[in-house]
Amino acid sequence: MSSWFDTRPWLKTWGDLANNPYTLEKSTTLQDLASTVASYGDEEAISYYGFGLTWSQFDQYSTAFAAYLVERGITAGDRVAIYEQNTPAFMIATYGIWKTGGVVVPLNPMYRGELEHIFADAEVKGLVVSKAAFLGRVAPYAAALPVVVLSDDRSYQVDGPDAIFSMFDELPGTPGENPGMGQTPNLPDFQAVVESHLGTDFTAVIPTPEDEAIVVYTSGTSGKAKGASGSHASVSSNSRYCVRTPTFEPGDGFLTLAPVFHITGFICQFIAGVSGGARLIPNYRFEPGTLLELFLREKPTYMAGPATVYTAMLAHPAATAEHFASFKRIMSGGAPLPEGLVNKFMDKTGVYIGQGYGLTETCAQAATVPPGLKAPVDPDSGNLSCGLPQPDTMIRILDDAGEPLGPDEIGEVAISGPEVVSAYINNEKATAEQIPDGELRTCDVGYMNDEGWLFIVDRKKDMINASGFKVWPREVEDVLYMHPAIQEAAVVGIPDEYRGESVAAFVTLQSGPEADEVTEASIVEFCREKLASFKAPRRVTIIDELPKTSSGKILRRTIRADAVAAAKAAQ
Repeated sequence: MSSWFDTRPWLKTWGDLANNPYTLEKSTTLQDLASTVASYGDEEAISYYGFGLTWSQFDQYSTAFAAYLVERGITAGDRVAIYEQNTPAFMIATYGIWKTGGVVVPLNPMYRGELEHIFADAEVKGLVVSKAAFLGRVAPYAAALPVVVLSDDRSYQVDGPDAIFSMFDELPGTPGENPGMGQTPNLPDFQAVVESHLGTDFTAVIPTPEDEAIVVYTSGTSGKAKGASGSHASVSSNSRYCVRTPTFEPGDGFLTLAPVFHITGFICQFIAGVSGGARLIPNYRFEPGTLLELFLREKPTYMAGPATVYTAMLAHPAATAEHFASFKRIMSGGAPLPEGLVNKFMDKTGVYIGQGYGLTETCAQAATVPPGLKAPVDPDSGNLSCGLPQPDTMIRILDDAGEPLGPDEIGEVAISGPEVVSAYINNEKATAEQIPDGELRTCDVGYMNDEGWLFIVDRKKDMINASGFKVWPREVEDVLYMHPAIQEAAVVGIPDEYRGESVAAFVTLQSGPEADEVTEASIVEFCREKLASFKAPRRVTIIDELPKTSSGKILRRTIRADAVAAAKAAQ
């Protein structure tokens, strides 16, 4: 049965930017790399604190690593994990694994106990791991693997001042030491095996578009994390859309602000940069002061990251418009982007933050704010749109029975298109429930206006039921971000004997005179002036810092658990 969504109203709003025909030919990650090497082989591929590679060298290095992996028994279909920050080793290893016909399993360096499930579930056969920072955490799982390669995060210091590497001082251990492992294990070094295999007679496996390329694990907020299986076609399609824009030129500096182990950083920065022949500028991990210095040295043109990192940069005393002068485009993803933050960032830097929307299961963005356009704000809710569906993507809004709704009607966001993963590995039940007939049921609640702009209201499970009224935390958070003294905000529901649940807000403050005068009561009053009484927070708590994931998302579930415990203790 046809519906309003079948007309794809967003294509008219995209206009010429849709680049009709909008369905890209199927490709693979290795085909995309080969095209880049053929066109830009002598151009700089990676610039990392003084360490650099051309695209031809990047191709040779990844081939050398593939030759080593095959020598050690890795074959097509084997899954190899990478437990690293944003480094050249991560990037070279990724394409080396693919050249064996293998599958990349990016691991979040904050994982601890989760690793036992992931290593078993993915049947990991090999591992690339930072020996300076993380090896001790994976020791129980690495011992039985056929191949483990150690990467020294700090060995890329080629030239340049030591001050550039000041952020590494916080890492446990020093090169050659392995926290938690006792004596240094007799394991090969990544750079050594690459250098020793350069020029090896090796022919890369040629994957098909349908072959598995990645298994990326979801956050596991409800039960154990699920491994989403993405094909080479899915990864390639989404990465090429990221650079199919009039603002992009080969050689543009792509700064990997978002963690590369996270789907946004992996696809929208790293793989997209390879697909388009950008200059990759890995940022080891986020630290505002170091990042601002990097902007001035490297002159990047594009970066993407969660709203929290832009908030932190705004709050840094050294930040000026000059630091952001080289950027053509700045994007946000992975978490809601408040309109108040966009306006504050624009006022200080002169740069507009666009937004993208996607999930692990969509290999990053499925909707985006196209270059040259600005996301509209819904006049009723104050929500900022997260973008238009990509031209080759179908996004529908469904009711509780799975039937499509019309414009401006709120329901569950469902996505289909070439970027959607095919399955959760070893989990037929979750695949059938969440990806029926290839359409992802996101559990996100939203609506679309008649021009095709998508608005995300909230996660289903985060909805607050206050005296029978639905309150979406994001709507309250958007109002809190309008307050000039508030830096970050998170809203949750806490038990209330009378109302069932009541709205509670946790905020951090900007530095300056405005923050000195603000009180929790004045913030409540500020919200009551802009929201219905049942939506305004009944309790505001000012704290020093909001808990976050390693990719920068605010951990609302942690805040909720702490708030509920405090409420019960008070009762």
